[in-house]
Amino acid sequence: HREKYVAAGGPDGGDGGRGGSIVLRADDNMSTLMDFRYKRKYAAGNGADGQGGLRSGKDGADLVIRVPRGTLVKDKETGAVIVDMSGDEPFVLAKGGRGGLGNKHFATPTRQAPRFAKPGMAGQRREVVLELKLLADVGLVGFPNAGKSTLISRISAARPRIADYPFTTITPNLGVVRIDYERSFVVADMPGLIEGASQGQGLGHTFLKHIERTRLLAHLIDASGLSGRDPIEDYNIINKELSDFSPKVAALPQIAVLTKTDIAGNPAGEIKKELEALGKRVFEISSVTGEGIDALLGYISETLDSIPKSRPETQPVKVYKVEKEEAGYQIVKNDMNEFVVIGKHIENLVKKSDLDNEYSLRRITKQLEGTGLYDDLRQKGCRHGDTVIIHNFVFEFDENF
Repeated sequence: HREKYVAAGGPDGGDGGRGGSIVLRADDNMSTLMDFRYKRKYAAGNGADGQGGLRSGKDGADLVIRVPRGTLVKDKETGAVIVDMSGDEPFVLAKGGRGGLGNKHFATPTRQAPRFAKPGMAGQRREVVLELKLLADVGLVGFPNAGKSTLISRISAARPRIADYPFTTITPNLGVVRIDYERSFVVADMPGLIEGASQGQGLGHTFLKHIERTRLLAHLIDASGLSGRDPIEDYNIINKELSDFSPKVAALPQIAVLTKTDIAGNPAGEIKKELEALGKRVFEISSVTGEGIDALLGYISETLDSIPKSRPETQPVKVYKVEKEEAGYQIVKNDMNEFVVIGKHIENLVKKSDLDNEYSLRRITKQLEGTGLYDDLRQKGCRHGDTVIIHNFVFEFDENF
C-alpha cells in the first residue's frame, strides 16, 4: 500500500462499532406482561469490527422492547423505580458499549507500526422487574358477585366472563365508555377484593395495586338481598381494605352504586338512606334493564372533568451517565494468598486491552507501572513469583517491574 503523506501506507486500522442499546417503548396495543413470562433475557446487537483503510465497523442494532402503557420498571436488587412507562417517550434501559479503537490511534514517532488495537467496552447489563399498573379513570370495586363485570359489559365493549360464583373474574377488565363524540373515559373492573385482601388474602395485592392509578372509585354493592350478606358491612369491609392497603387509595373520590335493583323486594331504598346518612353519593342501577345507568355515567363524566389526571410516579430519568473514574484502588489477599487489585479505573485499563496480543500486553504493563501499582504491591509484601489478579488479568509479579 502506498499513499501520499502516509509513510509505508499505514497504520490504517478502523474503529469498531458501538454496541446496540436496549430501549423500552410503551405500546397501547399491549395489555399484559405475558410475553416476558417465557422470555426473560434480552440482548441488543454487537458492533462490528473495524477494518483496514480506516473503515469503521457498523454499529450494533438497538433492541426495542414494547411494554404495556403503565408498566413500572424496577431495579431487581434495590426495588427502586427506574422509570414509569406511562408516557410516549422511549427509555434507554441499557446502553450499548463503546466501540474499540483501531491501531491508527496508537501510532507514535517511535512506534510507527503498532501491532495492537483497543478492544471495545462491554455494554451495560441490568436486571429489572416489570410491574404493570392499569391506567384507568374509574375503578369498579366491591365484593365478588357485586355486579362489576355485568356493569362493564353493559357500558363498554368489554366482554368479561360472568357467572354466579366467587372469583369469576381473575384478571382486570378494561372498558372504554363513550358518553358522546368528544367525551369518554376508561373503566377498570378490579376483581378479587374480599376481607383480608390488603394482607394478600384472595387475589390480594395482585389487583389492589391497579387501583392506585384511578381517579375515581365506583363502589358496587349488591342490593338484591339474595346474597345473605349485610350490604353496609360489605361496604365498610372493602373500604377498610382499601385504607389498609394505601392511604392514597383510601383518599380517592368514591361513589356508592347499588346494583341488581331490578330484583323484586330488594332493600335498595333502606341501604341508600344509610349510606346517604354517612354523606355518600348513592346511585341505584340495574345492569340488566339499564335503569339508572345513564344518570350514573353522566355524573362520573362530570366528576372526572374536575379531577386532574394522575401523573407518572417518576419522570423518565437518565439511568446511565458517564461517571468520572477514580484513580484509586485497593489491594487485598484472597484465600489462595493471591494479590487482588480492586478499582474501577485500573480494572478498565485491563478491560480496554487485548490480553492475547504481545504488544498490547507490553503497553498495559507500562500503564500499570505509571499508576504506581508495582510499588504499592511491594509495600503490601508482594514478592517475585506471587500471583496478581486485576479483573480477568492474572500475572506473576516480577521484581524487575
